[in-house]
Amino acid sequence: MSELLKETSIILENERVLIRPLGLSDHEYLLPFSLNEPEIWRYSSLGAAGAENLTTYIQTAVNDREKGNAYPFIIYDKLADSYAGSTRYYDIQLAYQTLQLGYTWYGKEFQGTGLNKNCKYLLLNYAFEDLGIERVEFRADHSNHTSVAAMKSIGCKIEGVLRNHVPNGHGGRKDIIILSILKKEWFDFAKSNLEEKLLDAN
Repeated sequence: MSELLKETSIILENERVLIRPLGLSDHEYLLPFSLNEPEIWRYSSLGAAGAENLTTYIQTAVNDREKGNAYPFIIYDKLADSYAGSTRYYDIQLAYQTLQLGYTWYGKEFQGTGLNKNCKYLLLNYAFEDLGIERVEFRADHSNHTSVAAMKSIGCKIEGVLRNHVPNGHGGRKDIIILSILKKEWFDFAKSNLEEKLLDAN
């Protein structure tokens, strides 16, 4: 199944957003964010601020897709008629029917617009209903309260905190909070709850 995922061109869309595989040629679409909004990656261990870092960021993501352990996407906002950011499935463990959803970022003008909820709905729906995933995990810097609140708002449950887990990029270390949604939770309440939020957002 991992080979199938590597070879599959996953394209997800609704009336608001188009999510397609990230490629090396997408550097030009993401470069304005990289040059003008470096604060996007304030909480990230793998940033893409600056043209050279963006090249490395995209190349690493594409390499991971070729290995079968990640699947990166570029996000196009149909409402704004513009590319808006990136996200990915990663730590894909199809033998255990688990994966992580993260490395998600958007340009400032796309934050708080409802775009993220549309993306999460499509990505979670595909993971649970097409890939047959049983557990989708999310991780974030514990101090990134905006990100944590966004994950909780789509139905994620907090599992715990990994203390001093990774370097913070500023000479120290940071705590990482772990959240997740289970397949049963998706069908029991998270899917319908998110659909209601999409109606309000759109």
